[in-house]
Amino acid sequence: MQYRRLGRSGLKVSELSLGSWVTYHNQVDTSAAREMLAAARDAGINFFDNAEVYANGHSETIMGEAFKALKWPRLDYVVSTKFFWGISDGPNHRNTLNRKYLMQAIDGSLKRLQLDFVDLVFCHRPDPETPIEETVWAMHDMIQQGKALYWGTSEWSAAAIREAWDIAHRHHLHKPVMEQPQYHLLHRSRVEQEYAPLYAEIGLGLTTWSPLASGLLTGKYRNGIPPGSRGSLENLSWLREGLTDPQRNAAAGELEAIAQELGCTLAQLAIAWVNRNPHVSTVILGASKLSQLQDNLGALAVTPKLTPEVLARMDAITLMLAD
Repeated sequence: MQYRRLGRSGLKVSELSLGSWVTYHNQVDTSAAREMLAAARDAGINFFDNAEVYANGHSETIMGEAFKALKWPRLDYVVSTKFFWGISDGPNHRNTLNRKYLMQAIDGSLKRLQLDFVDLVFCHRPDPETPIEETVWAMHDMIQQGKALYWGTSEWSAAAIREAWDIAHRHHLHKPVMEQPQYHLLHRSRVEQEYAPLYAEIGLGLTTWSPLASGLLTGKYRNGIPPGSRGSLENLSWLREGLTDPQRNAAAGELEAIAQELGCTLAQLAIAWVNRNPHVSTVILGASKLSQLQDNLGALAVTPKLTPEVLARMDAITLMLAD
């Protein structure tokens, strides 16, 4: 495992990390979470991603119980959470990044995670109804109070990220350090084009999610929705149309031939493709069982095999289908 700086910050995160979206509470209980966290840490992973909204707070609770049982030194691991959607009803409870919500949401997450602070906190989506300046000040104060160490965004436009950074710079506040975008072979333009100026200009780091396109890039959806898969979950039914797209599944079949030539699985190839991007600080993995996590970790050995020739062949298969 290699470790990369999170953008221009001094914090180092493992090139592969472990997230809890979908899996925790829905597919993974506290015992299984503890087992996978321990296996991830043994493999060198030091960053574990979460969010307030995942499983309506239960994901943070499960991760917190697992951390408590594992008794790791706090300096050994990096934890994140994210805020926007909220987990209770009320005019200042949902779909907001206003100061009132943010300053109370962090307290709820820390209680569920059983931590004194989180290392990373993300504004999970942009909020067009709250002035960016209000959000920037709230995130700055969250850090000043010792409840978080670094803050960033998730799925914000490059223009909004730059506006937040400029406000923080102008007022000598803590600046956004990282962005968490979806990034995989079939979803590329934001990371590779829209954000391109921000890497050098403000030192933006990336903690990318969905390297397997919610499982499509494992090949498991080439013959429909298998039982027990992510696509079979009712609360993720909105994913099904994309997961069963004929053209994208045909591309997965072509990529699998390249994976076989390299002696790896399709999933490992797809993760390695994301990992080879120098602007990616860490690739967030998701796994519902230990064997999946162990297979995904095999991507580390595949990354050096992605020569310019191999990458060109992968582009020829996927670039026209990518958004």
